[in-house]
Amino acid sequence: QVQLVESGGGLVQPGGSLRLSCAASGDILKNFVMSWYRQAPGKQRELVAVITSGVSTYYADSVKGRFTISRDNAKNSVYLQMNSLKSEDTAVYYCNAGRTSNNGPYWGQGTQVTVSS
Repeated sequence: QVQLVESGGGLVQPGGSLRLSCAASGDILKNFVMSWYRQAPGKQRELVAVITSGVSTYYADSVKGRFTISRDNAKNSVYLQMNSLKSEDTAVYYCNAGRTSNNGPYWGQGTQVTVSS
């Protein structure tokens, strides 16, 4: 069955970097749309980045130029490289998969990212 497992979260100082990983089960097709969402306390879950084929990507304005989404289809994994982190990036980050678009039916359990000095 479909499984998504995030890892790589932690506590980092402002300006620092983290790389999040999402390991997907073999049920996830190579052409599935993969995305990252995040949710801060008391806030709605928001879309952070989307990747389709490893070439087509989308980023929220708040992270554009700082975050990079990528995927390794051979490993059935997706990554989020986060640079120049700010306190407002603090949130639980979730991996998502769908057959045709972002906001698909498959979700990971989330990994906590805390940016604080």
